[in-house]
Amino acid sequence: MAENLKGCSVCCKSSWNQLQDLCRLAKLSCPALGISKKNLYDFEVEYLCDYKKIREQEYYLVKWRGYPDSENTWEPRQNLKCVRILKQFHKDLERELLRRHRRSKPPRHLDPNLANYLVQKAKQRRALQRWEQELNAKRGHLGRITVENEVDLDGPPRSFVYINEYRVGEGITLNQVAVGCECQDCLLAPTGGCCPGASLHKFAYNDQGQVRLKAGQPIYECNSRCCCGYDCPNRVVQKGIRYDLCIFRTNDGRGWGVRTLEKIRKNSFVMEYVGEIITSEEAERRGQIYDRQGATYLFDLDYVEDVYTVDAAYYGNISHFVNHSCDPNLQVYNVFIDNLDERLPRIAFFATRTIWAGEELTFDYNMQVDPVDMESTRMDSNFGLAGLPGSPKKRVRIECKCGTAACRKYLF
Repeated sequence: MAENLKGCSVCCKSSWNQLQDLCRLAKLSCPALGISKKNLYDFEVEYLCDYKKIREQEYYLVKWRGYPDSENTWEPRQNLKCVRILKQFHKDLERELLRRHRRSKPPRHLDPNLANYLVQKAKQRRALQRWEQELNAKRGHLGRITVENEVDLDGPPRSFVYINEYRVGEGITLNQVAVGCECQDCLLAPTGGCCPGASLHKFAYNDQGQVRLKAGQPIYECNSRCCCGYDCPNRVVQKGIRYDLCIFRTNDGRGWGVRTLEKIRKNSFVMEYVGEIITSEEAERRGQIYDRQGATYLFDLDYVEDVYTVDAAYYGNISHFVNHSCDPNLQVYNVFIDNLDERLPRIAFFATRTIWAGEELTFDYNMQVDPVDMESTRMDSNFGLAGLPGSPKKRVRIECKCGTAACRKYLF
């Protein structure tokens, strides 16, 4: 909302809902905010705090939005129109009763500890909803993000900033590409091999946008200087995440994880690993700190040499929450688009198989590619071991919790 004064517009720091609450507290009508005498005394349930049953009548202790806890009131169920909040309250109550007492039928009165848990759960759920809204406001891609925690009371990470592309650290420069392709059809009639051919590499995708290169081979996409348009079949990674994904709390001690809400076809692009680009020296310094935290967010960009590292601990996208597996469903590829410096590839994850809706997404933090089975991506025989995908920086011996039959027991 903004207040106009002689052509000026000044943004208000309060939200629309907060301003409405202020009007109701002051018992003031405000047509601009949609507050009239008819709805002045309409109150909104923020969450439910407690429950009791008296003579077969159910009552709920209500926290009203915009009012302090001292204004909470007990209300009979028939007075409450918040169907979704009621359903969620009973779902949380039944789950916690099963965990504590192995029964789901609610008692006539809740003990204080259980009631306090339900309040904390309601506050957590609202915090996660706000975080979900924030993530979707910041995302620069088609795929939506949902957030779910049905395991514990942990809320949003305190120190995490969502970004959509690399954040360049101090002293590092990303040089923009100087030329682009002149193809009429980059897939069927590439001029000079299109952008991959200009770098002596192979075209990466089929007509469905699925990668057809073996793991370890680099992907060269069309860039901002190319004559082709947005629908060019050689523009896949740059279009960003196209699937709806869920950040969820795992129930086996692995913290947050990511699951897909849609079917993902084999060899399809899923997401990039995004973070802050730092030097390997800076990565060593930060790694000492992360060691004590048991974190593994450092990803070496060692396509040709180990000079730079991606740190996704503070700045990152949804890949920040993807867990390790010794039998993963994502494969790492090095990608070059507007920057052709081989020391600074973009890191893209592609599906190794069909991934069904509801499945967790994982990649191998210590992924290796067999150089014997890997075709050379250059058109000469001196490629050697160049092109092996990077992996999170190996630091300390960390126990693996992936639980797969192929588990190596340790991440590194």
